[in-house]
This record gives sequence, C-alpha cells and structure tokens, in this order.
Amino acid sequence: MEFLSWETKDHVAVVTLNRPPANALSRQLILDINSFLDEVENNDDVRVIVFKGKGRFFSAGADIKEFTSITSGEEFSKLAKNGQDIFERVETFSKPIIAAIHGAALGGGLEFAMSCHIRIVTENAKLGLPELQLGLIPGFAGTQRLPRYVGFAKAAEMLLTSDPISGTEAAHYGLANHAVPEEQFEETVHALAAKIAKKSPVAMKYALEMLQYTKDDSYHKGVDAEAHSFGTVFVSEDAKEGITAFLEKRQPNFKGN
Repeated sequence: MEFLSWETKDHVAVVTLNRPPANALSRQLILDINSFLDEVENNDDVRVIVFKGKGRFFSAGADIKEFTSITSGEEFSKLAKNGQDIFERVETFSKPIIAAIHGAALGGGLEFAMSCHIRIVTENAKLGLPELQLGLIPGFAGTQRLPRYVGFAKAAEMLLTSDPISGTEAAHYGLANHAVPEEQFEETVHALAAKIAKKSPVAMKYALEMLQYTKDDSYHKGVDAEAHSFGTVFVSEDAKEGITAFLEKRQPNFKGN
C-alpha cells in the first residue's frame, strides 16, 4: 500500500492517508484503501477502523492533475464507477469505520468520508463538494450520499454554490456525528473507537448489515447515472477550462459548452 500506513492497538486499526501535502485521492490511493480492506476483513485483531489524514488535511479531494491524462468520457465514467464501487465496499464493510476529519474533507475526500459509518470532525474543519467550481460534478456518489445526511435543500445549496461548511455546521446538519475543538479531537476519536471495539464483533457485523436495508433502492440507479454523467461532463469544454484554471490558479471562464 503505497499511500497508506496503519497500526493496531486494542482492536482499533488507525489508518493514515499519507499522500502529502493534501492527501489527494489518486487512483492508487483509492486502490490502497481497497487493499487495506482486503487485509483486515478476516483479521480478528481488528474490530474497528479509523481513517485519518497525515498533515493539515483529511483529504482535500481528488487528484486533479491525474485527470489531465484522461481523454474520453467513457474512461472518466469507469474511473467514477471504480471509486463508487470501492466506497460502496467501505459503506457496507462488516467492521465499523470512522472518518476522523481535521483541516478539510473536500470533493472526493468528503465522498470517501461519507461512505464511512461515523464521522468525527474538528469544529473548524471544512467539508464540501466544490466540483462545480471546476465545471465538473462529484463522481464518487457524492450527489447521492450528501442529501441523505443534510437533506435535499442543503445538499443542493452545497453542490450548486461549491461553498464548504464548517465542522460545527456539519454536525448541525447531520453530516458529522461529533464536532469538537482541535485539542479534544484525538481523545474523542480514540474514546469512541475504543467504546465500539468492546462490543461483540458478530453483533456489530449484523448490526451494520441491517443498517443497509434503510437505504433507498433508487440509490444504485442514482450512482450509475452519476458515473455516466461524470464522464459526459468531464469531456465538456467547461470542464477543460475549469481544470486548466485550477492548475493555473486563476478563476475559470465558463461558456456553457
């Protein structure tokens, strides 16, 4: 696993996203997450998983530079579908997964965090889906998961404005379970993970499985449509302008084509 490191103590595996400076979700990092799940799925010593980011961010989003090597909408759709499938595996994993968010969880970083079972954030963290700023849309099920947590109206506002919300706001809207001051962050994450780790692994597995029945059946149709639209949007002139402007550190000039 090139961009992940992890250690286990008292049945809690603490996994660090280690791709400085922003822990951008490259294709390899997403594959590393999947490989980690392979490694711990049948490891009885691991009962709870905590994902955190190294440095200043949880994850500031997808690796935009990586996108410039992709030319076809079909390839972008495949990229989106692969990310969706791995994050769906996170969401349906048989062991509790906690996202410990400090600094920022933006774009793909928030999409990953939303696939985790529980989110703990610092009060001053920034959470958002800024893809429309680049002339894009979220591609890792962000359009489907965000309304589940914050409601349709707030999700529409966040998507269409690209404005992030604070950790405190995330807890208010239901996107985060707990928002705490930075000095209490590590302690809060550890205490919650330790409390869950004391529960029966068998009971936890089935409890998580039962929670999946609460998802609307239209979710899977939604993410399929999202992956297709992700590819279509990505080959638009506006997307090319948005990505170029991002890399050149300037405001984009979108023309609607």
